[in-house]
Amino acid sequence: MRDLVTVDWLADHVRDEGLVVVDASMAPPGSGERPPTDGIPGAVRFDLEGALSRHSEADGLGPVGVHDMLAPADFEQELRRLGIREGDRVVAYDAMGMFSSARAWWMLRAAGIDAAVLDGGLPAWCEAGLDLAPVAASTGRAGDVVVRWDASALVDVDATAAALDSGAAAVLDARSPSRYSGAEPDPRDGVRAGHMPGAASLHYAALAPGGRMLPLDELDERLRAAAGDRPVIATCGSGVTAAVIALAATLTGRAAAVYDGSWSEWGRADSGRAVVTGA
Repeated sequence: MRDLVTVDWLADHVRDEGLVVVDASMAPPGSGERPPTDGIPGAVRFDLEGALSRHSEADGLGPVGVHDMLAPADFEQELRRLGIREGDRVVAYDAMGMFSSARAWWMLRAAGIDAAVLDGGLPAWCEAGLDLAPVAASTGRAGDVVVRWDASALVDVDATAAALDSGAAAVLDARSPSRYSGAEPDPRDGVRAGHMPGAASLHYAALAPGGRMLPLDELDERLRAAAGDRPVIATCGSGVTAAVIALAATLTGRAAAVYDGSWSEWGRADSGRAVVTGA
């Protein structure tokens, strides 16, 4: 299965045996809202704000959460709880078009599961006049998927710092330009404004205007302008929209990894990591 699928493709295959659709919707950051309860028929909830991310009540980050990857064994358990079986293909979408679905895709891909993102997400599905149905907690099947973990998909703070020092990989920041520059404060308590020294700004929305990925030649042009020919380490606020950069890199044949802790780790006042401001 391709890494990016269209609404027309999904409408033709949504009832295929062995195809699982997951709703990875998150509410707009800081909105206090909840994701919509209705989605693509047959979809199950991929709860990045809940069981599908590792959280800590003691992290001191305030009301805006972090979304660190679960340990592989825990991720396997949660996928089985959703009813995902060995050999299933998974398509992820979200209610904002292209926001958090890429994070679900990247996690699944790192786990060795054939996965794709729905281009345009739920808005594109609705624009096509297709039916909606309540999003379920599971497929209703007994899950037996086996996670085959790719440790290169997600990197830690030390690997990111080493790439910044050596230049061996380009570190690309998916946050908005105002968050990158420090003109806008971070929404998490105890996290500084600004960016990593040497990281380049590449707002995720510039790769997917209106929630749809740019054509491949335009994606390649934007990545080349930001990273040259180097592989990419993508970062953002908490590892979610960084995966949009990872998707763009994958679609254009470029090696990529996601810095899982992202700015919620690096930018913490007690992290000991340097922070710079300005464009």
